[in-house]
Amino acid sequence: MLEYAVELEELPANPLHRIKWKPPKTTETVDPRVVINPRQAHELLTAVTYVGKRGRGRRLMALFACMYYAALRPAEAIALRKEDCDLPATGWGRLLIDVSRPEATRQWTDTGDAHEQRGLKHRGRDDVRPVPIPPALVEILRQHINQFGLGPDGRLFQSERGGVVASTAYTEVWQEARKLALTPAQVVSPLARRPYDLRHAAVSLWLNAGVPAPEVAERAGHSVDVLLRVYAKCLDGHQKVANRRITDALTA
Repeated sequence: MLEYAVELEELPANPLHRIKWKPPKTTETVDPRVVINPRQAHELLTAVTYVGKRGRGRRLMALFACMYYAALRPAEAIALRKEDCDLPATGWGRLLIDVSRPEATRQWTDTGDAHEQRGLKHRGRDDVRPVPIPPALVEILRQHINQFGLGPDGRLFQSERGGVVASTAYTEVWQEARKLALTPAQVVSPLARRPYDLRHAAVSLWLNAGVPAPEVAERAGHSVDVLLRVYAKCLDGHQKVANRRITDALTA
């Protein structure tokens, strides 16, 4: 804005250039303490189904499963439609992710809707991200559709009144599920503290399973550079491998 004011000759120079303050460094890497293992993920997803009345948790279990098994961002999972899903009777399926519905204050959106439909993060408006999904998630989604049906626009996930699922709603369910599935010490720890941590667990699992970084980045919607920088501390066991290689080199 100030640079534009200079162009319009409303200001002689940008006064910000005189400030020598530097912003504090922020941590970009994922805290490995938030990452759950597959057993904990299964227990948490099961616990979700026991939360709330009138099937409140059961309605959201598949939403959380998409974050864990497909590494979807919450806004991407909320926008998922039946037409985006290939759910075969057996074997692996596939999701085609092309829209996101991030939550914002209504006054800041063009439509006045708290969940305005947008393109994918870090991608062009018309880009599509294919994500292969394992049989476990295929089965969960098929059961979800059979039990709860679809929203008016084909969305898989909807509130009890047919609206878009609010972040406060699924976060409250998640916090209750943590109390059911985790030990008291784990509940007060950072372990899976947010639903978004399911995505971190998924990406970390893929990397530790030996899936090549470019493939993981493609499925997660990251660049390879960002992927390796953000998840550098979550590569379990790589330090031991490096130590063994250094020891072998020293004793050669």
